[in-house]
Amino acid sequence: MRTLRTVLPAIGRAARRAAMLLPLTACLGGCREGVLAPMGPIGGAEDQILWETFGAMLLVVVPVILATLAFAWWFRASNPRATYRPDWSYSGKIEFTVWMTPLLLILFLATLAWSGSHDLDPYRRLQSDRKPIRVEVISLDWKWLFVYPDYGVASVNELAVPVGTPVDLRLTSGTVMNSFFVPRLGSQIYTMAGMQTRLSLQADRPGAFRGLSTQFSGDGFSDMRFTVRATDGAGFANWIAAAKASAGRLDNAGYDRLAATHAAAAPTRFGAVEPGLFDHAVAAATSSARRPTSAMNGVICAARRLQGTS
Repeated sequence: MRTLRTVLPAIGRAARRAAMLLPLTACLGGCREGVLAPMGPIGGAEDQILWETFGAMLLVVVPVILATLAFAWWFRASNPRATYRPDWSYSGKIEFTVWMTPLLLILFLATLAWSGSHDLDPYRRLQSDRKPIRVEVISLDWKWLFVYPDYGVASVNELAVPVGTPVDLRLTSGTVMNSFFVPRLGSQIYTMAGMQTRLSLQADRPGAFRGLSTQFSGDGFSDMRFTVRATDGAGFANWIAAAKASAGRLDNAGYDRLAATHAAAAPTRFGAVEPGLFDHAVAAATSSARRPTSAMNGVICAARRLQGTS
């Protein structure tokens, strides 16, 4: 009984704090810039998995919380009907419930994770009657380079896509490892030097969506933000035409200079791109003599300083 006298006030304080957080939760529910506001089939499928998982866990969490409150209330010191049984030790029904409930939950979550990981495989192309748009993505310090090989144009920190059309992304890194992520379209994936990954995305509605790097890769990684501009077919054609009209030309030497610039960059377009630029970026990253190493050099210098002080 003495324990209950200390537990009940703590439960009351926790309930009051939870009630105070409800208005904040309601405000956060109106946020429309994250994974809970999907704008494409991949983001929508991931959002569904998130809510299904959340609901399944609530089936356990909510009864446990209610049972805790009910037990604390029933076995309070002022309740003479509460029976104290110090010699009680076993109940088959309780044991069955305690073990079967989490077992069924784990089986459900495992099935959900297995099916979702296959259905949302980043290498799996989206089914559509429209021809996919090919985009080659190269992460640099501290910017994103997007190359459109079928159109011969490129852009920095700006990705234009047509609405309702799959986008096949081929990704690599010209420097250290980064992570490509557009929250409203879904499927975060890593980019690594000398390696290639693939990702298929699609925007179902027009808009400007935020893209970013979610991998800590150095002092300027927080500036690695880009904008995904989803427009209709005419708007995408106009964007391609405007990009082709840009004066900038990006060849292999120009890419090397861009990769060697370790700073954030404003959105820039290149009206001409040398064929095979993506393959050049992959080959350049595998060569230690040409690989940008600003972030790695900082790590090495810090390690040497620590060794010198030890």
